Order: sequence, then C-alpha cells, then structure tokens
Amino acid sequence: MFYNYHVARPEPSSSEPSRAGRPPSTSRAEILDAARAVIDRDGWDRLTIRRLAAEAGVSSTTVYHHVKDRQDLLLQLLDDHISQHLHMDLPVEPRDRIVVAFRAIHDTLASWPRAAEVLTVDGLLGLLGPDAVGAVEVIVAGAVDCGCTPEQAVHLFRSLWYYTVGELVVRSRSAATVGAVDPGDGFNRFDPEQVPHLAGIGGAWPALAARDTYATGLVAFLDGLLADLTRPR
Repeated sequence: MFYNYHVARPEPSSSEPSRAGRPPSTSRAEILDAARAVIDRDGWDRLTIRRLAAEAGVSSTTVYHHVKDRQDLLLQLLDDHISQHLHMDLPVEPRDRIVVAFRAIHDTLASWPRAAEVLTVDGLLGLLGPDAVGAVEVIVAGAVDCGCTPEQAVHLFRSLWYYTVGELVVRSRSAATVGAVDPGDGFNRFDPEQVPHLAGIGGAWPALAARDTYATGLVAFLDGLLADLTRPR
C-alpha cells in the first residue's frame, strides 16, 4: 500500500513574489530529497524552510508550492518514507500479526533512523497518513482479538512503541559516536568488591550490548503484556 501525501498550496509569503499561473519547476520528490539531505547532515532541528530552499537551490515560495509549513514538511517526510518502506505479510493469528506489524515498523524506521527521532513525540499518529495508521490498526485490532479491551490495546501499543523507538534511538545515537570513546575502558574499571557482576562482564559489555535482540525482546514483552492484560481479575 503506497500513499502520496499532498496538501493544498497556501498563499505565497508576502516577503517573496508570487508565482501564480506557473507550476513549480521543482518537484515534490526533489524537495523531500533536499530536506532529507539537510536532516542527515545537520539533524531535524536545523531543518527550516529557508535552509531547505537553499539546499534545493530554489526560493522559499517554490517550497511553499509543496508544503504548508515546517510541521507539514516533517509529516510529508515521514509519510513518504513509511509509504516506500513499510511492507507487511500478515499471518492469521492476532498475536503473530502484532509481532509482524511491529517488526515491520521497526525495520522501516531502522532504514532511516532519523525518522525515529521525530516519532518520539506522542500525538503524531492522528496526523500521519494511512500507511502508518494502518500498521497501528493491525496492532490494536490484534490486541483486541487476543482479548484486550480497546483501552488495554492502546496501553499495549504504547508500551511496545516506547520499547521500539527507544531501541532505535539508542542504537542510532550509539552508532553516531562510534570511535569517539572506548566504552570498554569504563567497564574495565569496575571494582569487583563493589559491583562483582559488572566487573565480571567488564569490557565484554559493549559487544554484548551491540547484539540485535529487538525481536526476542519484542516477543517476550508482548507475551508478558498479553498475559497480564487478559488475566481474569
């Protein structure tokens, strides 16, 4: 399922000349590519309409042919990435559907870790396009089919969502600092008399922490939540 998110063009800024009567010469795809370049190089916080226009080599008015404002630009970027990368082959069992949907979300965001940084804000679900909303629907429906109430299904989604985004953000930021410090040094300095277990692990900790255990943790977390939420009170 692919979705082409598009918004109506706002009135041009009063500080720049109108280009009414002429279609923009720069495509939406080119605008989004330029925005991704700014984000990947400088981060989300540095992305502004003015900076985007400079990156694309166009005027701000041209950018406003495709986006309403900065928030709309961020939403279009997220929708575009999700629509291109989110694919799910859903099994029959509702519990398995939840696992597949969350792994698809995880893998989609892992392919562009910067996206996970924006999605750490609650409330974006109501603003995103049907691909992202459809994945959440699969999860909530699966939880209800497993015996959860709608309220419990939301709790289950949010708990697993925090686990997923947290894992992505930590790994992304850890990868960005590779080589900056030697994490093994700190663990090798642990005092065996004060923290014997950590001292025993020592410098092996970074390698152990780098292992991809997301899927294992997801299944364990999900099964524990379902068992707790559906247990007769």
